Amino acid sequence: MCIFVREAVKIDKMSNREIVGLFELQSKLKGVVESSLPARIWLRAETGEVKLHSAGHCYLDLIEKADNGGVRAKVQAIVWASTFRMLSPFFETTTGRPLERGLKILVNVTVQYSQLYGLSLVVNDIDPSFTIGDQEAKRQQTIARLKKEGMMEMNGQLEIPLLPRRIAVVSSENAAGYRDFMMHLHQNEFGFLFESVLFPAPMQGDTAPAGIINALEKIAEHLDSYDLVMILRGGGAAQDLVCFDHYELCVNIAQFPLPVVTGIGHDHDYHIADMVAHTSVKTPTAAADFMLDIFAAEEQQVAFLSRKLFIALQGRIESENGKLDKHWLKIANALKNRASQEEHRIELLESRLVSANPASSLEKGFAIVYKGNGRLLSAKEAKVGDSLSVLLKDGRLECEIVKKIKI
Repeated sequence: MCIFVREAVKIDKMSNREIVGLFELQSKLKGVVESSLPARIWLRAETGEVKLHSAGHCYLDLIEKADNGGVRAKVQAIVWASTFRMLSPFFETTTGRPLERGLKILVNVTVQYSQLYGLSLVVNDIDPSFTIGDQEAKRQQTIARLKKEGMMEMNGQLEIPLLPRRIAVVSSENAAGYRDFMMHLHQNEFGFLFESVLFPAPMQGDTAPAGIINALEKIAEHLDSYDLVMILRGGGAAQDLVCFDHYELCVNIAQFPLPVVTGIGHDHDYHIADMVAHTSVKTPTAAADFMLDIFAAEEQQVAFLSRKLFIALQGRIESENGKLDKHWLKIANALKNRASQEEHRIELLESRLVSANPASSLEKGFAIVYKGNGRLLSAKEAKVGDSLSVLLKDGRLECEIVKKIKI
């Protein structure tokens, strides 16, 4: 290596220093790397992040781990679209799963070195029989163990309260995902109010499972203060999220006495912690939406019931008003009939009074005869010589009885 560097250098006469241009250095490295290795190499590695490009290419990180679990080697690789169209269905059909993170693979690669992008590998072929890496095998073992122990559905059987306002949040205080959750939840456009308390915990690395378990234990000391628990972490590299496949952590989530909602990673991430939780959403923001949707649905239900009650009351009022109108009509008709009857009786009484009025008799030509003392005269009492008063319709006559005739 010392020889090719010397060939690429120039001597700075003023400082007497050997200076090499970056492109020249990268060109030498490219020549040495590509010329010193076979055209194709079968490489054993484990997949890290796997990304599909819209053009059909597949970009992936190939890693090798040290004994302590850390990554000791890492390189970027690409499967061009023309190759990936053939390799992907073959690999998925043979292994029963797509090319994704956590797989131990054996790939045939061409080593390339670019002056601009550095070292990369171009994948030419893949051996599906050399598939599941240690990490994924352990993940599958954990899933199988949890299923056998009846843990997968345990937390999901708990009931979320009708309106869960009090939330215990397990997350990292400085995480962008946690901040997004808080802003989306507490500054919601509906004006819904929530109480959230953070229980800080590391959300990646070897210390994360124990830290999250410790946070859950603290929440368990005050179960009556919370309606549910949310474990939140924004997206990141696949290797950063391996902690959410940890057996002990997943057991604690499954057995926790409050419903646990997880919002971990991006859309393509799905962990064992998501499987054992009561509810799994894709991101912390989606976790906030989960809460808002509960309240929005209840608000809509209340509005629907209120409208239904209003319509029912309106119908009842109209029905009762109709009944009242009928009653008023009956009362009015009864009063009218009673008034007519009374008017008729009054008319009869008036007629009788008119008929009984002495003046009516006088008008007909009759006369009323009084004795001198003002009493009505009786024929039996009348005597010749008595003084009489005779009342006619147009005056009174003073008379004297001169003769009494019996009839």
